[in-house]
Amino acid sequence: MIEIFTDGASSGNPGPGGYGVILRSGKHYKELSQGFRKTTNNRMELLAVIKGLEALKSLNQSVTIYSDSKYVIDAIEKRWVYGWLQKGFKDKKNKDLWLRYLEVSKLHQIKFVWVRGHAGHPENERCDELAVAAGKQKDLLIDSVFEAEAGKVNLL
Repeated sequence: MIEIFTDGASSGNPGPGGYGVILRSGKHYKELSQGFRKTTNNRMELLAVIKGLEALKSLNQSVTIYSDSKYVIDAIEKRWVYGWLQKGFKDKKNKDLWLRYLEVSKLHQIKFVWVRGHAGHPENERCDELAVAAGKQKDLLIDSVFEAEAGKVNLL
């Protein structure tokens, strides 16, 4: 059994932000995080889940993902994302990340567990620390899809 704990953060919405991930399986433990110069909390919450899944080295794993994001969990568990897909994500945000999630999710057996954010859950608190710290780094990455959609890309 693999456990993935995730969190996303942004300072301003949109604003600089990041994600934090903990992967745990038996005695194995790994932390991931990355920051972006302009993004949203929802994008970082979803990207954390994607990055956690993409980090898995073997296919068809039993994975439990712990997240405090109702946006992510409800969209998946209530199957909203599949309706959005059928409608081409018309009037929906984060199409690029949802399509990426749908691809990587096919590779594993995934179960989601919602955890209350900022309520003392040790791994969720650690993921929040990672996400916030990542969004405060000096050399933040460009969330190019988000910035292009916002019409403010300056990649030079």
